[in-house]
Amino acid sequence: MPRSVNAVASRARRKKVLKGARGFFGARSKVLTVAKNALDKAMGYAYRDRKAKKRAYRRLWIARINAGARLHGVSYSRLMHHLAKSDVQLNRKVLADLALNHADAFKAIVESVH
Repeated sequence: MPRSVNAVASRARRKKVLKGARGFFGARSKVLTVAKNALDKAMGYAYRDRKAKKRAYRRLWIARINAGARLHGVSYSRLMHHLAKSDVQLNRKVLADLALNHADAFKAIVESVH
């Protein structure tokens, strides 16, 4: 009896890898073993950087809040402390947007808690 190799599944596996590697340079998008290694590396970077993106945005928001707060004579840490004590439920993303685009509203928040 001939050996069954399930060519359908094998081809599908190879196509999945090569489809994921589309747009890569040279052999990285053409040769299966090279493409597989490149794709593994790319997926690792993608996973890592999804986490890093969250950290980068948080740092940006903190810098913007700090800049806006210092215009009104208070530091970031003191402002956040007073916001927490006053039970103001605004996250850093919203506060950063207010500091950047709605200075009068941000000023009102700072003066209400400080």
